Amino acid sequence: MPNSIFEDKINKDLKIEPRDEMPDGYRSHLIRQMSQHAHSEIIGMQPEGNWITRAPSLRSKMILLAKVQDEAGHGLYLYSACETLGISREQMIKDLQTGKAKYSSIFNYPTLTWADIGAIGWLVDGAAIVNQVSLQKTSYGPYSRAMIKICKEESFHQRQGYEIICTLAKGTDEQKKMAQDALDRWWWPSIMMFGPHDKDSNRSEKALEWKIKRETNDSLRQSFIDKTVPQAELIGLKVPDDKLKWNEKTNHYDFGEIDWEEFWNVVNGKGLCNKERIEHHKKAHDEGEWVRKAALAYSTKKMNKKVA
Repeated sequence: MPNSIFEDKINKDLKIEPRDEMPDGYRSHLIRQMSQHAHSEIIGMQPEGNWITRAPSLRSKMILLAKVQDEAGHGLYLYSACETLGISREQMIKDLQTGKAKYSSIFNYPTLTWADIGAIGWLVDGAAIVNQVSLQKTSYGPYSRAMIKICKEESFHQRQGYEIICTLAKGTDEQKKMAQDALDRWWWPSIMMFGPHDKDSNRSEKALEWKIKRETNDSLRQSFIDKTVPQAELIGLKVPDDKLKWNEKTNHYDFGEIDWEEFWNVVNGKGLCNKERIEHHKKAHDEGEWVRKAALAYSTKKMNKKVA
């Protein structure tokens, strides 16, 4: 039976490849997760791209420009990997623009100051790395291989963001205040990135069984908090959580309850920038149509020459 072969490969920690038999539920779960991941990389270019022309130095401008280009590349890797499951890129884009598909809620918050660019690199990319390192071992081969390359680049992004925050934290009183303000606004959205508690998620159990996910939402969130709090303390910043406390018994930080009402409002399109992000994506997609047509025409012409 096809599914028994699939289950055998899962049990042996072997990769599932595009031509392998797989349950419909496994395929649909991957399409949802991988396309959402790809959309997040593409939409995530917007809040940072907004600061390229306003970066405070040529060096910071070049680094930020390179980072935004990296994110575009990550989106393309993931769209390509997702296409191996039988869905077209056109359909994925349509699903994003019509609201059928989601992207990470973190990108629906505005970047108000240069410190926000540091916070995105340090916190948002830091949270992404914690999640994506485990996805390098995901059971679907194309997804796993894409994550290996993406994680190498995201680790640079995280260090670059932390450098910005460190520089501001060691600067003038106004600059340190700017860094603290960015941490205050981005901390809770960053730990929301790991999703709802596993007991409240109707997808986590099956994703873990199929080894699409290798760790639970809650364990990943805890790992991120344990790694990040000391980084904040090292540069004299205070994490905005009055209940945050090191627990000697568990060797982990205890932390306050997440505002799940805010989380679901943003996920369901009621965040500060949801509408703006999709409208900007539609505009850029429409304006770039001629480029896609030209690239396709060139590719077709080149292929026809080879055949001839």
